[in-house]
Amino acid sequence: MTDDRKAPWIAWLGDDFTGSAAVMEVLEFAGIPSVLFTGPPSPAMLARFGDRRGVGIATTARAQDPDWMAAHLPGLFGALQALNPALLHYKICSTFDSAPQSGSIGAALAAALTVRPSDAVALLTAAPAMRRYQAFGHLFAGAPQGVFRLDRHPVMAHHPVTPMTESDLLAHLAGQTDLPGALIDLEALATDPQARLDQALAHGARILSIDSMEPASEAAAGALIWQNRARMGLVAGSQGVEYALVRHWQQAGLIPVAAPPGSAGAVDRIAVVSGSVSPVTSAQLDWAGRHGFALLPFDARAVCGSDAALAAEETRLIRAGLAVAGAGRSPLVHSAAGHQGEQVALFRQALAASGMAPELAQRRIGQALGRILDAILRGSGIQRAVISGGDTSGHAMGQLGVQALTALAPTIPGAALCRAYGDGPHDGLEIALKGGQMGSQDYFGWIRDGGGQQAGAPT
Repeated sequence: MTDDRKAPWIAWLGDDFTGSAAVMEVLEFAGIPSVLFTGPPSPAMLARFGDRRGVGIATTARAQDPDWMAAHLPGLFGALQALNPALLHYKICSTFDSAPQSGSIGAALAAALTVRPSDAVALLTAAPAMRRYQAFGHLFAGAPQGVFRLDRHPVMAHHPVTPMTESDLLAHLAGQTDLPGALIDLEALATDPQARLDQALAHGARILSIDSMEPASEAAAGALIWQNRARMGLVAGSQGVEYALVRHWQQAGLIPVAAPPGSAGAVDRIAVVSGSVSPVTSAQLDWAGRHGFALLPFDARAVCGSDAALAAEETRLIRAGLAVAGAGRSPLVHSAAGHQGEQVALFRQALAASGMAPELAQRRIGQALGRILDAILRGSGIQRAVISGGDTSGHAMGQLGVQALTALAPTIPGAALCRAYGDGPHDGLEIALKGGQMGSQDYFGWIRDGGGQQAGAPT
């Protein structure tokens, strides 16, 4: 599929860990061997996965400011570009989480274009398999209550860091970049998308937002991206990019339709840490508490105080988690039980009193949860874990010494069970990284059971 048979078909840089793993999942379960690195891979680690046709690097860019992006992203894009991929993908959240000063997609594209010059950047955010839809430029996202336009979504309209007040993605992005945009809408996808693309480029468009609603428009979007890769080798979007490419590759006969992957098998216990404030996660915590998990609240106020206070809270939870595991149950440490819970209210009061920047507090929460998980895994012998929360996953994974992930078994799209690789004690760990809004109510039990196809599973 490229001139260099050893080069990846696609390489991606993810703006968070859960979304980065979701890209790998789409490719791997379609029969395209893929790997996700947690940072620039060493030569030895890269050689270990030299046969992979999908290669990604996960970052915490979604939680960073433009200065951080300008300093860090060119080198990371460069590490992937050195592999000579047919396409270089900047992976963003399927709910377009971004703002001018936090997770700026515009700043990320500016960095990417210095490494992979492109006539224009295709922007494909929708992923119908995940109930993310784009129609005539506006993004819609599913929730337990139904499907909502993004600026009316019960979670994203009230996001604490990147609230979405605009569902027209090009309009939202205009606050982050001066690059002119154009839309390739459903009507164009159903008639002559190439003509619309050529017209947009002729008029100076540098970002092309592409609609996607169902299999036909998704396949058309994938074909458009792939057929224009020589002059538009840089693409931005969610894992919807890979869903669209896979659909096109299958229809074009470039890859066969893969058999559904199976389960990794059930285990008696898993360990879970959660930093998500999503109502979806809250419902999952409620289910878990009624089905064999021990809910262990983490007092997030500790991150607003001294290092000693935080260490004491970590020690308390490590001991509690090991006691629970020793009794045959699955420890589940969580910093919140929904965005309106008492834990969140108390944390916000402590944060305001401390004067600490919210970004620093969130990072400290994620890192603390990672240290707690590391200690529980080491002390209990548990070999399967979950980190819940997109930003939490990035900060927590950094405490485990994991260098690479491969997809092992599916659950809800975007939250697969993976296998971890590294030089430390967690080499071979089975772990799932779940965004706060992802998964069915029984998600933690599903991971305990090994993932795999589940009849009637919600999407």
